[in-house]
Amino acid sequence: QVQLAESGGGLVQAGETLRLSCVASGTIGTITSMAWHRQAPGKERELVASVTYNGITTYAESVKGRSTILMDIGQNTVYLRVNNLRPEDTAVYYCNVAGSYGRLPTEYDVWGQGTQVTVSS
Repeated sequence: QVQLAESGGGLVQAGETLRLSCVASGTIGTITSMAWHRQAPGKERELVASVTYNGITTYAESVKGRSTILMDIGQNTVYLRVNNLRPEDTAVYYCNVAGSYGRLPTEYDVWGQGTQVTVSS
């Protein structure tokens, strides 16, 4: 099984920078993509940013131009930085990792427990 450990978040001021990290452990095998999603109160979970094993990144329009996602494949870690935070960035942020392991192979798509980010104005 694959476990995810998220860190970062908390209460931050508008205009400041958010830094999140997520480390995958367990039966990792080959990671194909890592991503951050978020869910604000009363809203559906949405993709914030994702990165594939070969470095292709995708960003939500709401954070494009002020955020960076980075995968350290050697450390099985994904980082997210969001600059110039806004109150509307307030949400629970979830790490998501997809990959496969073994000879079959066995695919996985796992989620972290989430970390609360609250942006005060």
